[in-house]
Amino acid sequence: MSHPVLLRTADGRFSLRLERCTLGVTLLLTLALAASVLASLSLGSQATSPGAVLEALLVPERSDIALIVHEIRLPRVVLAILVGACLGVAGLLLQGLVRNPLASPDVIGITGGASLAAVGFLALGGTALGEAWLPLAALGGALLVALAIIALTGRGVTSARLVLIGIGMAAALGAGTTLVLVLSTDTTAMQAYVWLTGSLYAAQWREVAGLAPWALVGLPLALVLARRLDVMALGDELAVGLGTALQGSRLALLLLAVALAGAAVAFAGGLSFVGLLAPHIARRLAVRGHTGMVPVTALIGALIVLHADLLGRVAFLPRDLPAGIFVAGIGAPFFVYLLYRWRS
Repeated sequence: MSHPVLLRTADGRFSLRLERCTLGVTLLLTLALAASVLASLSLGSQATSPGAVLEALLVPERSDIALIVHEIRLPRVVLAILVGACLGVAGLLLQGLVRNPLASPDVIGITGGASLAAVGFLALGGTALGEAWLPLAALGGALLVALAIIALTGRGVTSARLVLIGIGMAAALGAGTTLVLVLSTDTTAMQAYVWLTGSLYAAQWREVAGLAPWALVGLPLALVLARRLDVMALGDELAVGLGTALQGSRLALLLLAVALAGAAVAFAGGLSFVGLLAPHIARRLAVRGHTGMVPVTALIGALIVLHADLLGRVAFLPRDLPAGIFVAGIGAPFFVYLLYRWRS
């Protein structure tokens, strides 16, 4: 069985062993994330010791670097964690929904729809309305593209054609985004270019406050709905026999994946391949069943974005490179590898 989380022996020993495995992996990843947070708060153009960072966090009134830690580095770190978790879980939901390892928000065009809508918003002077409208524009673009892809498949979101159609849509959306950039002013084009690359540069607490509600609602909801993916993986007939409302479940999972991905893209730009990499790494860690994979995938996504942003900040000082460059450098070859295996 591909989803042993659904199987239980009479005495429950199998389910207990699986739960311990998942909890063990989750605990190790949580410790790794805590260590990565401390390292990210310590490193930068002005390197500080971990002890000084802890003092700034715990007793800021006694620290000389409290302002740097609390107002410059900490918002960026928290935003990286939220963005990575949202993108990773969105990719997990999409892969489970269409039963295809190539599915992810950026590969099938959802990220491209959010990007085109956001760039169009910037080009049309939408910032005059207020920055709070930018996430809504990105979410609207992501939702429209998701609905368009479903309509083009003709047979619902479970069709294997969704990935190929999504790749075509992503290419078309990329061309549309390029056209908008060409027709924009230099200032708008530069602002949009940095955003499209995927950057957490100059992140502030208002961005964290904007994304946090989406993550705090969407991630627990994904944990609840993930059980339906385990049942749906057994086949439509068996899932219906077990009492699962297929169409309602598919729509709910798709909307949740779009909301998580669209919100993350709105606040961090077009970070590619996080939603593709994180679920595959979670499976490599022997985590089975979508319910157990949700927290593991969220932690892995957070680690990917956090380390990519840290590398962009400290590896090329005094330059601050976008995190998206490093994620794409790993994700693009991995996608080619998966495409080769899928085609064969």
